[in-house]
Amino acid sequence: QDVNRLKLVLVEQKKTSKWLSEELGVNPSTVSKWCTNSSQPDIETLAKISRLLEVSVEDLYNKQFIDSI
Repeated sequence: QDVNRLKLVLVEQKKTSKWLSEELGVNPSTVSKWCTNSSQPDIETLAKISRLLEVSVEDLYNKQFIDSI
C-alpha cells in the first residue's frame, strides 16, 4: 500500500519531482524514493512540501494509511 500520495499530487499540479527537489534543496533521488514510497520525508520536510504544493499534510497521505494508525 502506498503511504504517501506525493507522486499523484505532483501530477495533479503539473509539477515534477525535479522541481520539488530543487525547491527543497534535496537530491532528486530522495524525492524519487518518496514518490515510489520506498522512503518517507521527515515531518519538517513534509510541512515544507505541503506549503510548496499548497495542500494539507493529510492530503499528502493515503487516507487508508491514516485510518490505520
